[in-house]
Amino acid sequence: MQNELQNAIKALKEGGLILYPTDTTWGIGCDASNAEAVKKIYKLKQREDRKALTCLVADDRMLKKYIKQIPFAAQNIIDVTDKPTTIIYDEAKNLAANLIGKDGSIGIRIPDDEFCYWLSRKFNGAIVSTSANISGQPYPKSYKEIAVEVIKGVDYVVNLHKEKICAKPSSIIKLTNSGIVKIIRT
Repeated sequence: MQNELQNAIKALKEGGLILYPTDTTWGIGCDASNAEAVKKIYKLKQREDRKALTCLVADDRMLKKYIKQIPFAAQNIIDVTDKPTTIIYDEAKNLAANLIGKDGSIGIRIPDDEFCYWLSRKFNGAIVSTSANISGQPYPKSYKEIAVEVIKGVDYVVNLHKEKICAKPSSIIKLTNSGIVKIIRT
């Protein structure tokens, strides 16, 4: 795993895209603070600019670097959920402007996955995590379902867990600073 971490981090630091296994599906990732790298993901996915993408961070401490205020309910959700859950927070900061929603929000997940934890921790930053598919196409449930154009469109493919079968993407919950909770996807 160490070699894969080093290679993926090198690609991220150079502004490249990686294809990597997450706690949900295979994902396309980049440095979440690099607007040019984020632009490459939109182009590869053939996705409209500024349409929401998710980020992964290693832990609560890292989350605080990217959110102005973490709602109290967020910690409870993070602590009690038994499945991967992305939370959409108000008032994102320290991220590429083209990654942040028009309303200033950002979706962030703290993955329960050893590789993703160490990738974010050793990179020391948020990493974009969007499903490894062309926009509008079904997300791949395994590495072998990833379109060739996606594989060829990234700078580094992580050589781990290629046999992993993914049941479905994360749940998504929107938490506003005013206390409103909205379930987007279960």
